[in-house]
Amino acid sequence: MTILTILEYPDSRLRTIAKAVERVDETIRRLVDDMFETMYAAPGIGLAATQVGVHQRVVVMDLSEDQTEPRVYINPEFEPLTDELGQYREGCLSVPGFFEDIKRPQRVKVRALGRDGEPFEELAEGLLAVCIQHECDHLNGKLFVDYLSGLKRGRIKKKLEKQHRQRA
Repeated sequence: MTILTILEYPDSRLRTIAKAVERVDETIRRLVDDMFETMYAAPGIGLAATQVGVHQRVVVMDLSEDQTEPRVYINPEFEPLTDELGQYREGCLSVPGFFEDIKRPQRVKVRALGRDGEPFEELAEGLLAVCIQHECDHLNGKLFVDYLSGLKRGRIKKKLEKQHRQRA
């Protein structure tokens, strides 16, 4: 397995809308494995293929403390099951070091394919619902900073650009 490079905001590639996976094959399964390796090393609890520069609709997640509950969502789609919004403090591997309160529906139904291409549906609430929505946003070229005011988003962008210059 390979640890992939995670793109960081404001990299324009994060705005690319991912294409549906046509066929779940060995290439996709290898991508899934590499994404898990990358997410665990970061460390994080969710990662969309867009974040590693692969513009296919693939998401991996593991909300467990001990990395024992890996979840794979290929071509995920969700629908909110409530108008009730919950506020969660979100962070993102592509926006390192920043956490902001974001409001999202508290319950969703998700449909996707699993690691071997089998279709499934599940109901999600709480942190799982937030993660699904957050990662699906990535597949649609959207980041959690897009939910913030222009002023906050601008500050985050400037700080990250400064960090990128200092590393270069």
